[in-house]
Amino acid sequence: MPIDAALALAAEPRSGEISWTPKDVQLYHLGVGAGANPDKHSPATDPDELRYTLESRLHVLPSFATVAGAGSPGVISGLSMPGVDVDLARVLHGGQTIEIHRPLPVEGTATATSRIAAVYDKGKAAVLVMRTEVTGAEGPLWTNDAQIFVRGEGGWGGDRGPSARLEPPAGEPDKVVERPIREDQALLYRLSGDRNPLHADPEFAKVAGFERPILHGLCTYGMTLKAVVDTLLGGDVGRVRSYTTRFAGVVYPGETLRIRMWRGDGRVQVSVTAVDRDDAPVLADTLVLADTLVEHS
Repeated sequence: MPIDAALALAAEPRSGEISWTPKDVQLYHLGVGAGANPDKHSPATDPDELRYTLESRLHVLPSFATVAGAGSPGVISGLSMPGVDVDLARVLHGGQTIEIHRPLPVEGTATATSRIAAVYDKGKAAVLVMRTEVTGAEGPLWTNDAQIFVRGEGGWGGDRGPSARLEPPAGEPDKVVERPIREDQALLYRLSGDRNPLHADPEFAKVAGFERPILHGLCTYGMTLKAVVDTLLGGDVGRVRSYTTRFAGVVYPGETLRIRMWRGDGRVQVSVTAVDRDDAPVLADTLVLADTLVEHS
């Protein structure tokens, strides 16, 4: 079979040095929609957006951890690990979790160590968990878990893995925002490292079963975290402790995201849907754990 679970799990971790600059951070922020002014009638950039785009005020959205170093993201690099030999057109990003150990610096050099942490048999598909632990000179920075969904590769009788879902939040959301996706947003976002042709090549997208290129799930992931930080965390990226989601559906460039947020004790539960397709699910089981929540005016 194309996936040898025992070999993948037993393989030696891969380590390498990664580095990033303020320019990389700014490019990522632009890729997830920073710099846009929600007031379409104002010709000026929202001053709050300058913390994502201007060197003198720059901070780092924690989801930048998924692209830091401009190498292949977990989904792509996981497919080159021992015991894994699958067709990229049958691969989808199933989910993503980031645990932040300390605020991300605007530039830095670190060691990234990656391995297949789990392989699950979902019957009609396999799920690989690609774990990347990143450590800088002062200690651990972040841990990334990418869940890689491979269609048609299950059924060998392996562990099905966890299947728990978050309980739906009670009541109306505390905050609802809409974020438009530019027609060229996938082309901009891919410059941060994810060159999967699914997000740029119409012919490849058709082979993969989509009518046209889709937006990167991790772009939606970053847009959503930015919305949470800007509205419920007072614009303070340092409050984010962890962020997890399940990719429940696709988004096409040109559509609009509807992001609903429910505040809890040190947590924000989120759902993301596509406005243009009758609120079709996009992100589900989405949770941000954070320090004190303070709504930004």
